[in-house]
Amino acid sequence: MDQNKPNTAPPSPSAGSPDPAASIPPKADPAGGEDVTVREAAVLETMPLILTPRHSGRWLDTVQSLAEVIVIAVFVITFIVQPFQIPSESMENTLLIGDFLLVDKIHDANGGIWGHILPYTPIRRGDVIVFRYPVNPQQHFVKRVIGLPGDHVYLKDKQVYVNGERLQEPYVVHRTAEFDNYRDNFPQLDLPNANQDARWWFQIRKMVQNGELVVPKDGYFVLGDNRDESLDSRYWGFVPRQNIIGRPLLIYWSIHRPEQLEPVTETPNDKLWSFAYTITHMVQEIRWNRTFRRVN
Repeated sequence: MDQNKPNTAPPSPSAGSPDPAASIPPKADPAGGEDVTVREAAVLETMPLILTPRHSGRWLDTVQSLAEVIVIAVFVITFIVQPFQIPSESMENTLLIGDFLLVDKIHDANGGIWGHILPYTPIRRGDVIVFRYPVNPQQHFVKRVIGLPGDHVYLKDKQVYVNGERLQEPYVVHRTAEFDNYRDNFPQLDLPNANQDARWWFQIRKMVQNGELVVPKDGYFVLGDNRDESLDSRYWGFVPRQNIIGRPLLIYWSIHRPEQLEPVTETPNDKLWSFAYTITHMVQEIRWNRTFRRVN
């Protein structure tokens, strides 16, 4: 063999030889950036597959964050504060129809483990409370505490007396001159009142001493501030301690709905009408002077 003859066979690839792809000319980046090789372009094409788990992780993070918010909201509503709406005029002028309340539940956490952890304070005479209606615990009422356990209570000519002394009540309103012997001279044992609960009609006889109603242990006698228009303890009895949910902290929202603008008859369009009215008259109907007002 002629040793001077040049070797025309292609060199065999080896570990130390350069990669054939390295000799391929660079390919222009369609985005207008720097030139990239075919191999780099192939890597870029696989990037959506690489990023897919990261996108899934973001969705999981979002769901986890939402779950945390829900847990916190449930905890707050269960143990700290709870929103309520005033549906009747029984507490006017302290609370009006259309007031939305935040009710403080912390300070009424009496009993059990929460009674040792939370700063419980006893119910006081004059406190406004939200409670489960004893006749139907599915309903919630708001009234003012007049009689505490052991108190002797009676009304004479619309004036309240507790333990023989007339109670000073600057919050009370009387909007009717009509006199009702059962309502205004309470307690009365002669005849049942049309609004009186049947069970209360029998129970009250065991709790009256010398014309005064004696409040039992763990019970509270409550009345509405709108004294002539309130369905309260005079008609259905005492509020058990375990029925008390809390005390109104503040009015966070209040909206006025004139009665003359409400639909007179119930039709399928009433809800639509009410919604449309609220949207179009929202600004005018908000009671701005009652927003964020404390309840006393």
